[in-house]
Amino acid sequence: STGPSSSSLPGPAICGCVADRDYLARRDHLEESTPPVKPLDDIRVVAIDSWMAVPSAAAILADLGADVIKVEPLTGDPMRNNSRAPKIDDGPAREYDYQFDVSNRGKHSLALDLDHERAGEVMHRLVSHADVFMCNLLPRRQRRFGLDPDSLRGINHKLVHATLTGYGTEGPDAERGGYDVTAFFGRSGLSFIMKDGPDGVPPMPASAQGDHVTGLALVGGILAALRLAERSGEMQVIETSLFETAVWTQATNYSVTAQDEAPFRPRARENQISPTMNRYRCGDGGWIVVNMPRTSDWEKLAAVVGCEDMLEDERFADFRGRFRNMPAIVERWDDAFASRTRAEWGELFDREGIVWGPVAGYDEVVRDPQAEAIGLFPTVDSGTFGEYRTIASPIRIRDVDTDPDTPSPRIGQHTRSVLADAGFDAATITELLDAGVVHTDEG
Repeated sequence: STGPSSSSLPGPAICGCVADRDYLARRDHLEESTPPVKPLDDIRVVAIDSWMAVPSAAAILADLGADVIKVEPLTGDPMRNNSRAPKIDDGPAREYDYQFDVSNRGKHSLALDLDHERAGEVMHRLVSHADVFMCNLLPRRQRRFGLDPDSLRGINHKLVHATLTGYGTEGPDAERGGYDVTAFFGRSGLSFIMKDGPDGVPPMPASAQGDHVTGLALVGGILAALRLAERSGEMQVIETSLFETAVWTQATNYSVTAQDEAPFRPRARENQISPTMNRYRCGDGGWIVVNMPRTSDWEKLAAVVGCEDMLEDERFADFRGRFRNMPAIVERWDDAFASRTRAEWGELFDREGIVWGPVAGYDEVVRDPQAEAIGLFPTVDSGTFGEYRTIASPIRIRDVDTDPDTPSPRIGQHTRSVLADAGFDAATITELLDAGVVHTDEG
């Protein structure tokens, strides 16, 4: 480690007494006050989080009330200013970094040079006051900075230590870096199975889609580990990875492939297993996806789309026959779907009890009345740039407000206050700033 050993830190931080007293004081205060506004408002999180996966998990914890300290380089998280601006002509809102904000709202920013010889002093002090330490550092970097579980156990014996990596912390690829495109989609088989047929081109996924799914897995692990740490009084070490989360999302398919190890071939639209589980283009150019998985649904859907005569055709008399003759069915149903608009098909399907969904564009989703009804796009006040819409995390607790409270911070916006709260006096904070250990942008 480039930082100091635990023996160079103040005594209370070594034995964990500082963390214990701090935790109990917050717990006593909450028990004497009104019921908690948010479920994690007695939890403090220190996060070395960059890009999108761990930041998204930390943002959800902040939405749930946790005090989240984002530790980022002096130059900032590399995700900052790495995304497209909204398609508006002018105005200050065009300059706001909405894509960074969505995974970093509600946090406090401490800008720290982890390579500095005094960085370990700062990190160990922060961790001594924390309930959770979470990061996306590879194992070798955790050891280098003295932030691996063994190094932190003596700093805070009740800490939840959470790691998110590309491929896990053991095995031949434990030290391999990975983004969701490579580890979540590519390595897991997801991009392969999403091809439109065996010879199709693997699709490029939506930005950070795998990151946010894996972030949810990390949140679940942290919540369980917090409960266990409270019961056992001992450090809990948890981890997840982009690779294993992606395999879990495909567990239905893998449950068979894990047994026979046979290739699982992607299917083109014309060669799906059943015509009642497929997508079709409507007369206005919009697409609909239907999902009626029971064998008997063939008769119902064929009648609703106006192809009753196909029920008398011997080629389609049973499931095997329909599978062998799928191209003929899809060709006929394509003609049928072209006779109505997507909205017209939707109204008809709703009346007839057909399970369907529109293949919606992003611009349609943000205007969707159902999205409005469930509060999918809450409003946050950025201060400088005014109000804007962000995306709610998919954890809803009845009668508890889990919407984001504040926007994402500037680089080092809270450096002074975070250090002061961790017990550093004003002179030491100034010393750390002058030495280039930390940076502040207080606005």
